[in-house]
Amino acid sequence: MDIESGYEQIPFWRDYVRHHARDDYWEALSIRDKYHAFTMPSLLIGGWYDYYPKETFRNYLAIVEHASSAELARRHKVIIGPWGHGFSGSSEFGDLDFGEQSVPDAIGLYCEWFDATLKDGAAGSSPTGSQWVPEAPIRIFVMGANTWRDEYEWPLARTEYVKYYLHSNGAANSPGVLSTEIPADEPPDNYTYDPLDPVPTLGGNHSVGLFWEAARDVIRPGPFDQRPIEQRDDVLVYTTEPLDEDTEITGPVTLKLYAASSAPDTDFVAKLTDVYPDGRSINITEGVIRARFREMDWENPTLIVPHTIYEYTIDLQVTSNVFKQGHCIRVDVTSSNFPLWDRNPNTGHKPGMDAELRPADQTIYHDRQHPSHIILPIIPV
Repeated sequence: MDIESGYEQIPFWRDYVRHHARDDYWEALSIRDKYHAFTMPSLLIGGWYDYYPKETFRNYLAIVEHASSAELARRHKVIIGPWGHGFSGSSEFGDLDFGEQSVPDAIGLYCEWFDATLKDGAAGSSPTGSQWVPEAPIRIFVMGANTWRDEYEWPLARTEYVKYYLHSNGAANSPGVLSTEIPADEPPDNYTYDPLDPVPTLGGNHSVGLFWEAARDVIRPGPFDQRPIEQRDDVLVYTTEPLDEDTEITGPVTLKLYAASSAPDTDFVAKLTDVYPDGRSINITEGVIRARFREMDWENPTLIVPHTIYEYTIDLQVTSNVFKQGHCIRVDVTSSNFPLWDRNPNTGHKPGMDAELRPADQTIYHDRQHPSHIILPIIPV
């Protein structure tokens, strides 16, 4: 596709496509067996709208676990803010303004870190006086509340994991309902995913850098109103009643989805959004699962049997957001998010090896035997 798209041959892209499952090619690039080699304190910085906030915490937890001493483990730090792949230098990101307090003093932060690490000084001892580096190991920006908070573990020990179930009368575009009530006998929802007409990317978690202007014209990272996406017939929408009180969600978000497809392989995509009283549906975090990897066996993918119900676990990464009183929590379910994620051609063929595309009829179940639900990490007040 590199040449067909009017460009020259791209060797590293072709390598990626050839190695569509985890093998020695990817193992050679991995650091997951090298965490013990981190012998200096590390400062990990990420953004809730980057593609890697979960990996940032995974790496932090692993280097702490493999630290050679308790002192070294204590000096590892992680900071996650309301950004994409790098500091933007502005409080405005996508359709939201997170306030001036969200904009880091990058020079002050780096000076503090190097003072504390190389000069063995205390965090906050930089002459800039910015005090950006926390004494606590973790600093997160809580969106919605738009404030910074220091924490001492991840996930937070006080988290209450609450299941919100998908409900509808068989027409989730009406829309459907999201609630803590366990479903009884409910008809499933159906839609057709056509890779020739995929759901377009609108904001979200991207690793597009701040200076990739050409890419930013196509993929805009961050929070955007999802209503243009949610009006499509191939997007299912499930929404809570307006909240009686502020509700903080901080930590890993997971969707358990019971679904069937007419195809031997397909994708299922989920998005968590914050619905404002004026109707705006602002994306918070998102995830995707390719059916052949449903068992989380990245080395040995297996196709599905068409029209058979499977349980899918969709990892929506991690986030921190306060859904304010009067807002609603929403989950969108579909099968594409292009061009952020490559389209699944629904053929079952080896990815990237041919140009055949087929539509797939998708069925989403939410009944007593197949209680599709999202697991939200709620932080008690």
